[in-house]
Amino acid sequence: MSIYLVRHGATTWTETRRHTGITDVPLTRIGEDEARGLRQKLDSVPFARVISSPRQRARRTAALAGFSGRLEIAPSLAEYDYGEFEGLTSEEIEVLHPGWELWRDGCPGGETPAQVLERTTKFLQALELPSEGNTLLFGHGHILRAVAAAYLGVPVTFCRHLILKVASVSVLDQEHGQPAIASWDVV
Repeated sequence: MSIYLVRHGATTWTETRRHTGITDVPLTRIGEDEARGLRQKLDSVPFARVISSPRQRARRTAALAGFSGRLEIAPSLAEYDYGEFEGLTSEEIEVLHPGWELWRDGCPGGETPAQVLERTTKFLQALELPSEGNTLLFGHGHILRAVAAAYLGVPVTFCRHLILKVASVSVLDQEHGQPAIASWDVV
């Protein structure tokens, strides 16, 4: 069965491209509309499990998409801990640390890429995938990329090649018995 990855709707910090890890910002009105729009994309898919990050932006997206009554919360799906870079844009970080790259360097006072990959790997290993039905994960741009890397068994640096727009849906599946990306970043 497939694992569906859904990034939360827009927040004021996603609109200004600020790294939002532990700061628990709400969805904007636009983000709430985007979350409601997910319902029509996901309504026809049978889900055996629905799991969310504990952050309100992910939980609210799940609720507005129609999954509040079945939601399990998983701290492992919380966004990357950006440490000292929390609330900064990539451009602001570049001024402080020229040449910085999240998936290579991590964040001072926050997580390293290896820690994020380990967290998502352990999450997937502990996840009891249903034999019937799919699993739906509500989370964040960077942690869901790391989930994909862990699922595929590729180095975490692969994540630099993935983009996840707000309120997008991606699907992880199997192709000839091997982990694969069935679709990515569908808005």
